[in-house]
Amino acid sequence: MALQLWETLKEAITAYTGLSPATFFTVLALLWAVYYVATGLFGSSDDHIHQRSMAFEEQMEPLPPPVQLGEITEEELKQYDGSDSKKPLLMAIKGQIYDVSQSRMFYGPGGPYALFAGKDASRALAKMSFEEKDLTGDISGLGPFELDALQDWEYKFMGKYVKVGSIKKTTVPVTEGDASGEASGAAETDTKQTEDGPSQTPVTESEEKSSPADTKEE
Repeated sequence: MALQLWETLKEAITAYTGLSPATFFTVLALLWAVYYVATGLFGSSDDHIHQRSMAFEEQMEPLPPPVQLGEITEEELKQYDGSDSKKPLLMAIKGQIYDVSQSRMFYGPGGPYALFAGKDASRALAKMSFEEKDLTGDISGLGPFELDALQDWEYKFMGKYVKVGSIKKTTVPVTEGDASGEASGAAETDTKQTEDGPSQTPVTESEEKSSPADTKEE
């Protein structure tokens, strides 16, 4: 029975397609392979597009309002470099801290300026440098063109982002030893001035009488 069906099928394939059964099944297999590959490609593309749309929707979510931090140290500023998505993304220029969360694609993790986040990058921005040594707020020794470039960056940040604080300046404490040393140094200076000053010898009464100023001309 099965053999009769197979013979009938072969005759039908030859009659309707003009192909031999072997050729017909080869073409059928190739069509199935093409369909499978095409389905896989379009399916993965759809998944990729869906993932990108989800990420875009997350970025389009309204950002929380900037929180004023007041004065914080540079060490505390490092906590806002974007590694924690629950914290705002902050960056400082010339000691002034700005909330740059709305530009996370630039200053957040993976962004082209991600290394500036969580730092006072004044020197790096002025020199357009990406070196670790320039990620500092020290702008001493910069040239006029570099200072102009830094000023342009500051104007841009002032116009686009909200200032949320400033970097606390660290002061070197004066110890008691330094204070006593300054006092002893001042005392030594006064003593030296006294020792080196002109010594005045008392003038006797007889010397005053015989001085040239009191001698009369004869």
